[in-house]
This record gives sequence, structure tokens and C-alpha cells, in this order.
Amino acid sequence: MNRRQLLQGTGVALTLPIFESVAAVPSTGGESPRRLVCVGNHLGFYPGNFFPKASGKNYLPSPTLMPLEKHRDDLTVFSHLDHELNGGHNAVQGFLNGIKKEDAAGFPEKNISLDQAAAEHVGSATRFPSINTGIHKGTDMCWTRSGVHVQPINNPATLFRGLFVNVSRRDRESIRARLKHRGSVLDALRDSANALHQSLNAADRDKLDQYLTSVRDVERRLQMSKKWIDRPKPKVPIDEVVDEERQHIDEVALLYDLKALALQTDSTRVTTLETGLGFRTAELDLGSYHGLSHHGKSADRIGQLKVVEAFLATKLSDFISRLKEAQIFDNTLIVFGSGMSDGSIHSNRNLPVLLAGGGLKHQGHVICPAEQHKRVPLSNLWLSVLHWFGSEADRFGRSTGTFSPMEIG
Repeated sequence: MNRRQLLQGTGVALTLPIFESVAAVPSTGGESPRRLVCVGNHLGFYPGNFFPKASGKNYLPSPTLMPLEKHRDDLTVFSHLDHELNGGHNAVQGFLNGIKKEDAAGFPEKNISLDQAAAEHVGSATRFPSINTGIHKGTDMCWTRSGVHVQPINNPATLFRGLFVNVSRRDRESIRARLKHRGSVLDALRDSANALHQSLNAADRDKLDQYLTSVRDVERRLQMSKKWIDRPKPKVPIDEVVDEERQHIDEVALLYDLKALALQTDSTRVTTLETGLGFRTAELDLGSYHGLSHHGKSADRIGQLKVVEAFLATKLSDFISRLKEAQIFDNTLIVFGSGMSDGSIHSNRNLPVLLAGGGLKHQGHVICPAEQHKRVPLSNLWLSVLHWFGSEADRFGRSTGTFSPMEIG
């Protein structure tokens, strides 16, 4: 019996009903593993185009959600959720953790993001604990337990090679030697740090403990890498992506396709996609997306935003269809949204948030309390997502509990 089953058995209802129907996460055996996909857009989604007017399953789809209409029964949209952060562009990086990097030192697990917490739970079960991808420079939304930013891969050719192209024996030996050298350096640093520990005051010991946590995090990743050096990569039914194609393809669709293949081949179970500030695509005659986000309530600019945001929703819809065809959608939970709400006023409140898949009993449009004293932290939803994934974490970010039905009733 896992922790959640025990709590439910003692009469403590911790999670929203959509999570109650999900069976225990399989740790062994032939059942399909849980997978988590997080998608974030730096410039948010114009609220008037994103949120439906009515609650429940019978809402009229908004312009942004219209491309997802065929998946209506497989998603839930949430209103009035956020982390109570301010800072405009600088607070967008708190989307998956609720903590700005400058405040991370005040939290026991720093500003670790939802995807990286899930990746820790996966460990070395897959070749890549997580795969972080982005368009342009991404949104800075992925952070490790030691407060280190995880840079996104923004080149589909690089991602393809990493996932599906086997390296030569000579290159494998080079990788092995490099990992061994890094391991010896970490051993020396750790030994020196331990020797210093007793001679430091309380404040400096705390800093040293944070440093040792970072060292242990790197060591864990090195051990995972060693395990997979000599294992062949999976074969996939598509041609290799090459750099020369980048000017002639839709990179959003291609990155989604590669992520679907990575999940389907169990190369990873956690992956992210970040749409950065300078997002462009060959499929749209797009000038400055950033400029459009500062619409100033201009009907023309809001209309152009509608086209861009519908494009992003369409690519998500195609991705969902791909996962359904691969028969892994019911075991894959997708988080879609942004750490920015209305880019025109740099608002980080009432964030656009959507969950899809995961075998959940989806509720259409869930309107959470708007009153300040009743507001539900977005981190509560992230904690419930982690529990769905199999983690037994007691808290996450600024959470006050899991996403309880009493908080939205």
C-alpha cells in the first residue's frame, strides 16, 4: 500500500476527484509507465482568447482552445491559479515551481521545477531522466534541486542525434573517460568540503551543505550516464533530421514529433517544450511576437495574437493525437500553460493552465476561487501531479496541500 492509498483509507481525501480514479503507479511489470510532458510559453496567452466563460464540461470553447475541441473530453482548463508572483518576464521562470531564482535559498528544495522533481522519481530507469527542449531560448522554466537552470535543446537535429544515433566505440570510450575524470574531481571537492565542515560557523555550514547537495546531484547524473553508455539506442521509422532543414521546417511540430518518439521508445518519461520570447515559425507570417503581446487592447494586435496562440494550440492538439495513435496518451499527463498571463501588462496572475490526458476524469473548465483569502496556489495542483506520477512528496514549491475539491467547491 502506497502513501496515498493509506491516507485515502483513513478517510483523508487529499486530491481533486479527477485524480481519484487513477490506479497506483506501476513500478515493475508490463504495465505502461507514467509519463509527464510540460509545455510553457514565455509570453502567456491573452486571457480573453484563452479562458472559457462557463464552468464545467459544457463550456463554449475559446478561440485559443478551439483547435483542441476534438480532445475536449481529455482535458481540463483551470482559472484563477497562480503562484502570487510578480515581476513580469522575470517571474515567468517560476511557472513550474512557484519560486523565483533569487528566492530559492529560502526553500529546502530550492526552486526545483515540476519536471525535474518527476525526473528524480524516474532515476535511471530511462536513458534520459528528462529531455528539455525549446524554441529560441526557451522560458527558463526548468531547474534542478540545487537551483541550476536546465538549458533547453533548441536544435531538432541535435535532439535527434542524442535520442536515436548511436556513437562509435571510440566516442563511447571518450565519454567514459570524461565521466571518470569528472567523478574524480567531484570526489576531491567533496573530501575537501567535508574536511572544512567542522571549522565553519552555522551560516557557512549551511552554504556548504547546499554546495554538497549540488555535488551529489551531479554525481547522480554521472552514474545514470555511465549505465547507458554501451546500450544501443532505439531505431525509429523516420529519417535523421539534419541542420540544413531548419530553415524549411516547422520546428514546433518536429520537436513534438521527436518528443512523442522519445516517450514511445521509453527513452525518457519526462519532457518539456518551451516557447521563447523570440519565437518565430515558417508557418506564420509573424513579425514581432513580443510586440504583439504588448497589444494595448488593440483589436488588430489581439486578432493577430489569436492566430499565433491558435497555432500553438493546434500543435498541441496534433501531439495529443500522436500520443493517442501510439496508445500512450492515457498514461501521459500534459501540462500546458505559462508563467505569464496577459503579456501587455506583464501580469503573472490568473495564469493560463491546462491539463490533458493521464487517464483522469477531466472536468472541462474548473473555476477556482478568485477572492484573495480563498485562492488556491498553483503549486497545490503541481503537488497532485507529482502524486499522480508516483512521487510521495509532502509539499512542492509554495504548496499548502494537494488540490483539494473543498478549495474549488
